[in-house]
Amino acid sequence: MAARDSAPVRDSAPVRDSEPSPASSRAGRIAALPCGRRTKYLVLAFWILVVAVTGSLSSKLMGAEKNDASAYLPASAESTQSADHQAMETIVGADLGYNANISGFVNGLQATASRGDPGLDAHIAGPAASAADEVKIFKGIDSTLLYATLAVVVILLLLTYRSPVLWILPIASAGVALTVAEAVIYLLTKHGLTVNGQSAGILVVLVLGASTDYALLLVARYREELRRHTDRHEAMAVALRRAGPAIIASAATVIAGMLCLLAAESADISGLGPVAAIGIGVGLLAMITLLPALLVIVGRWIFWPVRPKYGTDEPTRRGLWARVGHLISRRPRTVWSVTALLLACASLGLIGFRVGTLTTAQSFRGHPESVTAETVLAQHFPAGAGEPVAVIGKAAAAPQLARALQHTGGIQAVSRPVTKDGLVLVEGTLTSKPDSPAAYATVDRVRAAVHAIPGAAAKVGGGTAVTMDVERYAARDRNLIIPLVLLVVLVILALLLRAVIAPLILIGTVVLSFTTAVGLSALAFRSLFSFAGADVSMPLFAFVFLVALGIDYNIFLMTRVREEAKRSGTRQGALTGLAATGGVITSAGLVLAGTFATLGTLPLVILTEIGFCVAIGVLIDTIIVRSVLVTALNLDLGDRIWWPGRLSRPSGEVTVAAGTLVPAARR
Repeated sequence: MAARDSAPVRDSAPVRDSEPSPASSRAGRIAALPCGRRTKYLVLAFWILVVAVTGSLSSKLMGAEKNDASAYLPASAESTQSADHQAMETIVGADLGYNANISGFVNGLQATASRGDPGLDAHIAGPAASAADEVKIFKGIDSTLLYATLAVVVILLLLTYRSPVLWILPIASAGVALTVAEAVIYLLTKHGLTVNGQSAGILVVLVLGASTDYALLLVARYREELRRHTDRHEAMAVALRRAGPAIIASAATVIAGMLCLLAAESADISGLGPVAAIGIGVGLLAMITLLPALLVIVGRWIFWPVRPKYGTDEPTRRGLWARVGHLISRRPRTVWSVTALLLACASLGLIGFRVGTLTTAQSFRGHPESVTAETVLAQHFPAGAGEPVAVIGKAAAAPQLARALQHTGGIQAVSRPVTKDGLVLVEGTLTSKPDSPAAYATVDRVRAAVHAIPGAAAKVGGGTAVTMDVERYAARDRNLIIPLVLLVVLVILALLLRAVIAPLILIGTVVLSFTTAVGLSALAFRSLFSFAGADVSMPLFAFVFLVALGIDYNIFLMTRVREEAKRSGTRQGALTGLAATGGVITSAGLVLAGTFATLGTLPLVILTEIGFCVAIGVLIDTIIVRSVLVTALNLDLGDRIWWPGRLSRPSGEVTVAAGTLVPAARR
């Protein structure tokens, strides 16, 4: 028993803040459940039961998605002829709501139109046609993303672990987490939760990527402890006690950041919040219960061919990141100054970067049928013919509404008023393209004119009005949620690290990482992808993912630095923390970047932009910001980084390996 409990000398050295608290004792007992000699089987049985119950529900999530457009053109039937007599346009009204068969409706129109003259080419354009094309894409989104993401994760885990079998356990645990998360979300759709194809696709990437990150951190710490304990159950218990708080804090940060999206008024933004939070929460539970149980059950052989043997040295202590830390320690102030300057220069790519609502053609990579139809429409008809401005009001005010619309600049033709159930519909054809700034200005003028009519209770809609409102609400949401996320993350970091300076520095580095990622992405969107710009919601999504997920790596690093600083001071703690976590954090970053990059397999510009930007940002965060910038700042500031916590007030001497006394001034 004595041999089993033995550990290297450095682990037994007295440390600051080392007295166990009742909370830590309770945490230790909870952490022991997945790695107990009997309870490990109970944990495994619990997850098998959960999967058996939820497996069938998970497959139903795609059927509960709501991928139709938020609004369509109001009912009308109007035909016009073009000046060149080469085409005819017919506007068909549709009463389609949530869960409507949009694809069936569009296919029916196509079949009806094609039964005419054999020489007639029929194309369906407009909001319904665009929605139908998106439905086709989202029907395959789950399987495409799942297989692509799994392939990326498996390859990266093989390269990371250098074991032909170890990767199976994290993948299996992440797969269980995804299945259960999808089932939970499906059940919540029955109680008002809205899920669309975009959020469902991001869920797949987020759960597999984040869960694998947590697995990498836990397995790395478990492997460390296996070299210090002969009993794998004790090794896992120690690994959970030491790595568990960082994993839980990281997941809590992501969950809190995702839930901030609930403050958004845009449905696609607010709907993603709970979906992502549920995915991260279930992934966390699986990785701190199911994965530890599986690892303890199978034993050390799972690490074959490089099994961690008791008493051997941890290779990360003398690896690449240990050498990087040594180089940084020579001139830390110069290192962080130059690094920050280079990142700031890369952020200059934001200059001239266009963010706004993309047109239908600009929203797709490729040319689906709805885009082809819009191209044909633009060749033969006025710019705004396909998407008129719609005005609905009280039937008694029909003459005033029609006159107001006729006398509004930017409207070239007004339809005959149509009344039904005490309401009137009047439509106006735009002189400018429906998705142009000029069209938005026209909608504003129409709204001002009809709202001024007493008793009309007029509302202005149509495709242009919807697009304009989406863009404006997205801007409002962005201005609200970005500072809210920063505040929430700052509070969590302050509580976790028991300091103020360190959280402020970490927040600053993550924001710098975000602006760098967006700057480089902007350059790539213009030169590499030839995108017209960024979708209006892309910066907010990228910010939330990069801040919430990017801060994970700083949490992984800084919690280890703090742990080591209690033993040997902040300077040595920074170097040891980098050496111990450098490899696993870099591997975790590669996995998360790879999973988000799989969003680029889908032919939607918004998902490609989010995936590319987050992937670039995560790589910058894990390879440059976390390893170089944060470590250099730790070394330069020393104990001051923990102000006003206890670690910022050195006690004069610190006991390290073999009882050597190191004066505080040398730390």
